[in-house]
Parts: sequence; structure tokens; C-alpha cells
Amino acid sequence: MTETTADHPDAYPPSADFAASANADASLYARAEADREGFWAEQAQRLHWEQPWTRVLDWDDAPFARWFTGGKLNVAYNCVDRHVLDGYGDQVAIHWEGEPGDSRDLTYADLLAEVSRAANYLTSLGLVAGDRVAIYMPMVPEAIVSMLACARLGLTHSVVFAGFSPTALRQRADDAAARLIITTDGQWRRGKPAPLKDAVDAALAGGDSSVEHVLVVNRTGIDTPMVAGRDLWWHETVAHASPEHEAQAFDAEHPLFILYTSGTTGKPKG
Repeated sequence: MTETTADHPDAYPPSADFAASANADASLYARAEADREGFWAEQAQRLHWEQPWTRVLDWDDAPFARWFTGGKLNVAYNCVDRHVLDGYGDQVAIHWEGEPGDSRDLTYADLLAEVSRAANYLTSLGLVAGDRVAIYMPMVPEAIVSMLACARLGLTHSVVFAGFSPTALRQRADDAAARLIITTDGQWRRGKPAPLKDAVDAALAGGDSSVEHVLVVNRTGIDTPMVAGRDLWWHETVAHASPEHEAQAFDAEHPLFILYTSGTTGKPKG
């Protein structure tokens, strides 16, 4: 995970591994086509289910499909907890390099502690399963922690590209009725810090909003005005929360995130 833009995939020429992967994909497609429900039941078995499903696919009410009816699981538990419990806590989960040259390694055990702290603090803010959270951040580890904390609590998150304007952020926050925005003070662009929290302030300046709090990660150290009663520093809140948290299971169809269209040809659609 890097803070800067990744290399273009065209820079990597085809290889024997690519051909083998293509053949494997063809085999997977063939198996799925031959037995759709059996194939997806097999894939789902790779996850930890707190409660097993009773039916793989319910399509009785077409065109609405419901997958893994009756099943309950937690996405964050599957991404983090189970690997720690299986003995991989010391294995690096995230290797991050920032644009100024800083870097961080988070093991699965580290990640579990960070996600638990964030989940505990979001709970203390009164957020409950079904609430929405907007994540307006550059590529920093706290962005992943925020997404996993939301998944852990059943909060539906909406990731908003940190290059979008205040208007674009406000549109998406309003549409989702987000109660919280998580952001950073700024981000690094071509070796220089650029403000980001200012865009959140501008977005929320235009009248009533569902947003109750803005949680801010201190990324660049630039001067950042904070609104009393609304804005909160990550290092003064989340960092001091308990690293212990028990994940709760949610229905297989519980919304994980909202993904919006670009909005270039009209109002963004979630």
C-alpha cells in the first residue's frame, strides 16, 4: 500500500504465470456455469460463518436475489481476527510507504488492535449498525482501519476519493445521510503537504447536514482549524480507546459499503 499512484499495469509484460492464471480462470468459469450454487457454496466455505446459511441463492422474488439466506458473518473478523487466531498475528498485513519517505508495517495483530480501537471509539460516538460513514482520506493505513472498523460494527461506509471537491463530498454525504466523516488534516502531493480537512469544512458549510462529527487523522501536521463539538483528532480519541473488541455477526445481505458513480454526467448514484 503506497500513498502515491501505482505503476500502470501495462508496464508489466505477459508471462507464463499470466497464461496459467488465465487457464485457471477458465476452469473456474466452467465449474461455476455447470453448478452455480455449488460453486459459490464452495467459495463461501473459505470464510468464517458465525451462523451457516440455509439457502445459497434465493431468487424466488425476481429480479431481487438474496445470497446465503440465514447466514451470519463479520467481514472484519474474516479479514483480520481469524488470521490472528490461526497463529499469523506476527505476519505483516499492511506494508505502507508514504510519499515523503515514511513507512509503516502493521502485522495482523497490530491491525486487529487498531481496528478494535477505532470500533470502540465509533461506538462511543453513538454509531450503531446501519448508520453510514463517509471516508475522505488519502492512501494511509487509517483508511483501511476505518473501513474495517465500520465493517466490524455493521456501519455502511462510503469511500470518497480525496481528490474530489467539497461539493462532491457533500453530495455523497447527504445522499448516504452520513453521521460521520473520517478524513486527514492534509495529504502529500508532489512532495508538499496540501490541506484536505479544509474541503470537509467547506462541504459542511452549506446548510444543515446529517454529519455530526468529523474525525481527523494528523497526517501532515499543517495548521488545521477544528470546529468545537464536531471535530475530533484521531490521536486524541481513537488512539486511546481499548484495543479489545468482540466482533458481532451480521446477516449475509447486510450492506457493507456504498459505491457511487463519478457524477460526471449527473448526480452521483450510490
